[in-house]
Amino acid sequence: MNAHVVYATLTGNNEDVADIIVSAFKAASINVKKTEISQTEVDELEQTNIAVIVPYTYDNGSLPDEGLDFFDDLAQADLSGVIYGVAGSGDIYYLSDFGLAVPKFEAQFTKTNAIKGADGIKINLRPDDEDVILLNAFVSKLIQKAQN
Repeated sequence: MNAHVVYATLTGNNEDVADIIVSAFKAASINVKKTEISQTEVDELEQTNIAVIVPYTYDNGSLPDEGLDFFDDLAQADLSGVIYGVAGSGDIYYLSDFGLAVPKFEAQFTKTNAIKGADGIKINLRPDDEDVILLNAFVSKLIQKAQN
């Protein structure tokens, strides 16, 4: 089994989230690849069992600029059989715009025939110890779904 974690970051917080997810996959003996969103083609996800997107939310609920092409291409992909999850860091200061990239990417994945493996996770700023526990549980759910 293998997983692919695709992240976008401005502050480094989302790369920290991606690293925690990657570590959890490795701890479960899952082969995992981590790439930055602007360096990743959506069709790469067709060759994986589990796809995880780690986007940030910019400005007033906007998606990462460097991930807009990826986001658009995702709607055209056929990821039948791929398990997906979305987790991202944001800032609760932005209230209703906090972490909007997470549900936006989840909605985009529904167009691909991929299978949701875990509910999206929004993390406030840099992940803390409680977030590590949440992210480890997130990865466990993804793996469990992929094994069924």
